[in-house]
Amino acid sequence: MEKIRIQKLLSDCGYCSRRKAEALISAGRVKCNGRPVTLGDKATAKDLLSVDGQNIQMPKKKAYRYIMLNKPRGYVTTMSDEQGRRCVTDLLTGIEERVYPIGRLDRNSEGLLLFTNDGNFANDIMHPSREVSKTYRVTVRPPVSEDKLAQMAAGVTLDDGFKTSPANIVTQVEEAERVVLLVTIHEGKKREVRRMCDAVGLEVARLRRTSIGPVKLGMLKPGTWRDLTSDELRALRQAIGKEK
Repeated sequence: MEKIRIQKLLSDCGYCSRRKAEALISAGRVKCNGRPVTLGDKATAKDLLSVDGQNIQMPKKKAYRYIMLNKPRGYVTTMSDEQGRRCVTDLLTGIEERVYPIGRLDRNSEGLLLFTNDGNFANDIMHPSREVSKTYRVTVRPPVSEDKLAQMAAGVTLDDGFKTSPANIVTQVEEAERVVLLVTIHEGKKREVRRMCDAVGLEVARLRRTSIGPVKLGMLKPGTWRDLTSDELRALRQAIGKEK
């Protein structure tokens, strides 16, 4: 049986994302057959893996799930929270598989969030090279000048010195007390859209993600979830170049 990297095994079995698995390995919390492992170590599905002393079951045949959730405000995008805050996984009732979020939305943001136990699929969606688009409906406080929108569209320098790639900015609503923008980006920096607005002096009142690639939130009610349809899954795979 072919050996593969242990972080991929943990991801493939649905325990966590590959990125999280790498962090667990680096922290010395993962063992293989009773011995601590390091990044780069490989194993097979027949080896006994454990995290913090808990054995990880490797299923013989993987049952993958692909789920969308309409995340409400007030929930953090983590599997558990040491501060006792509400987690998005609290909303995923009735799911037997251990799924985890693809990317994240911050506590005060809402909208479309995808979950899966397919590690390769999750990594492809999140990887910058795939350039999977994400669209947000952003309500900001006026005034909003054309110059500020042009700066955001061209790319701005964030507070950590990172220069964002060009974005598509469309003004959807313009009223005396609010302006609603549709912002489409192809990156996944932490709180990127909020930080883009901060960089040009715009105050964000509300932020909701409405689509990831070809998959749209639609009329899904806040706090509820559903499985992706076969057409949605096929479209996402086409977006990451994994299906023609």
